[in-house]
Amino acid sequence: QVQLVESGGGLVQPGGSLTLSCAASGNIFSISAMGWYRQVPGKARELVASIPRGGSTNYADSVKGRFTVSRDDKNTVYLQMISLKPEDTGVYYCNTVLQISPIHPRREYWGQGTQVTVSS
Repeated sequence: QVQLVESGGGLVQPGGSLTLSCAASGNIFSISAMGWYRQVPGKARELVASIPRGGSTNYADSVKGRFTVSRDDKNTVYLQMISLKPEDTGVYYCNTVLQISPIHPRREYWGQGTQVTVSS
């Protein structure tokens, strides 16, 4: 079993900052990529930022220069968000693609989601 546990969401004023974290645990052999998606009511879930193993990071155009995705060596991914705007509001989901053993194919896993609200 694989679990993704997110933390760090909340209410923040425009221009403020938040840092989200997501820890992956369980039967993990290899992680290919980790990242964050955002969903607002009535819209599809969209990629915010991702960090593949050994590769360069990817960001949605709307967050470039304001958000930073990073990953440590303990299977935790972070999303540092600064200069937050009301349009950044949404449920943020952690995402990872990993293998639980060398003989299993890569599979995608999702966290439970954490609410970020940017409002005065």
